[in-house]
Amino acid sequence: MSLVTEETRAKATVYYGDKVCQEQTQRLLREVGLPDGLLPLQDVVECGHVAETGFVWLKQKKKTEHKFEKVGRLVSYATEVTAYAEPCKIKNLTGIKVKELMIWLSISDVTVQRLQGDIVTFRANSGLTRTFPAAAFMIEGKDVTDDGERSGMKATA
Repeated sequence: MSLVTEETRAKATVYYGDKVCQEQTQRLLREVGLPDGLLPLQDVVECGHVAETGFVWLKQKKKTEHKFEKVGRLVSYATEVTAYAEPCKIKNLTGIKVKELMIWLSISDVTVQRLQGDIVTFRANSGLTRTFPAAAFMIEGKDVTDDGERSGMKATA
């Protein structure tokens, strides 16, 4: 059952097609100060964003898995991923699981902390947290701004 109701859809800006949805997803991640490679989905058919609440969703043709090589973690993305985006944080995530010690754990929140370098903290529904360098989740080859920061890592908590 989809978490995206007709009422939600009516309040949202909705995009269709893989290319435009990939671009909009990366743009939103950069706008809220998160690494732009956090959601490496494939064959995205629809995405949407309700600006007043921060609710976002992405729908892809089929479930996918992605290994973040720099941190050695396998992540599973369901056909529908939903969350609430705010500066330096994604909360109430659905549709994303990480394999930890042979067990799949649902991820509930992702935050970026900038006090001692950019680090990303993932929180599972079980309360387990893991922290990694934000650079491990950036799309390779993106431009760096004049002040040396990656474009998209600007929001502050």
